[in-house]
Amino acid sequence: MILVTGATGTTGSEVVRRLLERGEKVRAMSRRGVAVPGADAVRADFADPASLAPAVAGVSAVYLVTAPPEPVVDHDAALVEAARAAGVERIVKLGAISGGEPGTWHRRCEQPTRDSGLTWTVLRPATFASNMLPYAPMIAGGLPLPDWTSGGAVGIVDPRDVAAVAVEALTTGGHAGRAYTLTGPELLTFAQQVAVLQRVLGTGIGTRDATMDDARTMMLDRGMRPDSVEESVAGMTRLAEGGYAVLTGDVSAVLGRAPGTFAAWAADHRQAFGGAGGTRGAPSAADTP
Repeated sequence: MILVTGATGTTGSEVVRRLLERGEKVRAMSRRGVAVPGADAVRADFADPASLAPAVAGVSAVYLVTAPPEPVVDHDAALVEAARAAGVERIVKLGAISGGEPGTWHRRCEQPTRDSGLTWTVLRPATFASNMLPYAPMIAGGLPLPDWTSGGAVGIVDPRDVAAVAVEALTTGGHAGRAYTLTGPELLTFAQQVAVLQRVLGTGIGTRDATMDDARTMMLDRGMRPDSVEESVAGMTRLAEGGYAVLTGDVSAVLGRAPGTFAAWAADHRQAFGGAGGTRGAPSAADTP
């Protein structure tokens, strides 16, 4: 049995799907206990450690996603403690590219997994291609998109590739004690992502310069905790300064194929930019390295 936390999220839902396709037994954990066809649904919350024991009971491996907007290391620690007590053998922890830097909140959240004594693998993806989806209503409304990170480039990664790597780490050998930095095949600035979207969608999309102070104010207005906001701003600043302008071969090494391009992801998700939903165009901790 493999436990997938964040089973209704961007990568979690894809990990569940891929594991089921392989014939694996899957337990899908979410705060609401959402039913997932083919999987054993369980309701549990990182903030309620007692709820984690039923989630990990009888489990051999865990895909661990602790969700922003609050960078709470205690959530990771609680799951790791429950996993050890239940005899779990393997943890695959989803972090972010900034986990390679000491002191970042993603690095701190990795530490309980790395110190667990269990077989572990850490995934450090670059910015997800899907982080453009919250801007869909602004694109549909003809509003310029705020460019928070100026000319900073990053190896935008398709979250489906991240999920595919996670499945390999959960089900095959050779990944113990590895930290994979997962990127796409090309470095893109925000403006370059927008240019790709324009070609794919066949519509004009404007951008506007936005400052980190703007980002900070908007995240605070959305109710994010001040410490979470500062962690997010730090990551965005590092990206803007070129700190994440790196490409790796880790996706190819694990999957035996090239990672998907942002253009291919955009084409596959063209319908999602139809304007449904709503956003104020502010970044969140989930969207930053």
